[in-house]
Amino acid sequence: MLGLMQDSPLLISSLIEHAARYHPHVEIVSRTCEGPVVRTNWRDLAKRVAKLANALRRMGIKPGDRVASLAWNTHRHVELYFAVSGIGAVLNTVNPRLFPEQIDYIVNHAENRVLFFDITFAGLVAGLRGRLSTVERFVALTDADHLPADVAAEAYEDLLSPEPGQIDWPVFDERSASSLCYTSGTTGNPKGVLYTHRSTILHSFMVCTADGFRLSSADSVLLVVPLFHVNAWGIPYAAAMCGAKLVLPGPKLDGKSLFELAVAEKCTFSLGVPTVWLGFFQHIDDTPGLDTSGLRLERVVIGGSAAPRAIIERFRRDLGVFVIHAWGMSETSPVATVGNLLPKHRGLPEKEQIDVQVRQGRVVYGVELRIVDEDRNALPQDGSVAGDLHVRGPWVTSGYFKGVGGDLLDAGGWFPTGDVAKIDSDGYVVLTDRSKDVIKSGGEWISSIDLENAAVAHPAVQEAAVIGLPHPKWQERPFLIIVPKPGTAPDRDEILDFLSARVAKWWLPDDVAFVSELPHTATGKLQKTKLREQFRDHVLST
Repeated sequence: MLGLMQDSPLLISSLIEHAARYHPHVEIVSRTCEGPVVRTNWRDLAKRVAKLANALRRMGIKPGDRVASLAWNTHRHVELYFAVSGIGAVLNTVNPRLFPEQIDYIVNHAENRVLFFDITFAGLVAGLRGRLSTVERFVALTDADHLPADVAAEAYEDLLSPEPGQIDWPVFDERSASSLCYTSGTTGNPKGVLYTHRSTILHSFMVCTADGFRLSSADSVLLVVPLFHVNAWGIPYAAAMCGAKLVLPGPKLDGKSLFELAVAEKCTFSLGVPTVWLGFFQHIDDTPGLDTSGLRLERVVIGGSAAPRAIIERFRRDLGVFVIHAWGMSETSPVATVGNLLPKHRGLPEKEQIDVQVRQGRVVYGVELRIVDEDRNALPQDGSVAGDLHVRGPWVTSGYFKGVGGDLLDAGGWFPTGDVAKIDSDGYVVLTDRSKDVIKSGGEWISSIDLENAAVAHPAVQEAAVIGLPHPKWQERPFLIIVPKPGTAPDRDEILDFLSARVAKWWLPDDVAFVSELPHTATGKLQKTKLREQFRDHVLST
């Protein structure tokens, strides 16, 4: 017997309608590529979203068509989020930090019909233009006065100006595709993850829960994580759902700019990868006497790669900010675990609370996790053993766009993440490595992530990476690569002595190298394949 509830589809257009109706005056503050800060609100943004949706229809964009963006975090990019998906088309947010040939591949593979881009990427688009075979129209996200004469594109504001600011949003199947994000392509070509309206709305509910990110109408959100990175971790949709204030930093992501914007807009919540927060604290360190009393941040989400304990401790000690460690991937929309404390943790000493925070979060409702051995037998979730991490749920991918990579799921619907992890009885996840990065020494596993986090706790270490190098007796041994903080000059013995009090003796790296920078993917993850290539001829000292 079926129930007697109304059957309304979960559609992204309902989010912008809700925000405009019930949170009309809540601000959206955006730094623009042209320079000035633009202030709008959910009501006025919704009118511009309607104008854009009408313009897209006039351009001939139909349900299922793909529309690309190459853009920073601005109000115009947020408008694309709601307008494109709202009419049943699919927004393909392209990462401008990728290599040109990867962008070329993504735009053509997705068969985007229109490309919207910020003027800072005009040169990039000009260089690619002749190779983008499916793109029919190019639109620069600016007005006519700021559109350079040598840029062959339409001005976004001219596109919007003649259109009405109202629209009757179409109603369609909630399982329809809404947006398309490509993985960073560390091995082979990037692969497309195709989200649905249903998966996006369900993910947004989770973001707004108390055991999720606790996003609410009380928040002013400094959105540092890029809109081109897995839908900015779902925040634009969740902010519309709950009526939070959005603060968009545009192209200025340096520590000084982010600090000043957070203070000026009284931001209570922010999200970003660890490298962003290293720059944030570097600004504080480089500015003697800086007044941090105006900072209203209460919590910060760190994801994308493991958050070093030193960052979590410093946020808490110096700024009174609680770090929420989260884990996910493009294939999980992206959030699958969130690192809030349970009631039993609240009375613990600070050090023991941070012991919980450094884990990669706790599984949230809507996602199932398991760990398995090499034969895919399920392993216990009591924190005692590590295994390959699998995931499934209503916002987890079932396959890549156009069938790239073939069947991903096993008979039980589990997706293999490529991570190695432990899961304890409370559902907290501890990532020990990527499956391709674990170090096997003398038959025992060594976690490169744990070693990296221990190294970053040293006051002279800005960033650290650990790779395994061949060893004639032990098969592999850990090799530590360090970027020193500016003005410091740590040496090998100093680092190893520091680590000796923090990790097991047999985990100690056999050697340490110092470099000026580490290679990262376009989404900020360490590229250990490049490090292995760079140091393939290195002879270990021990």
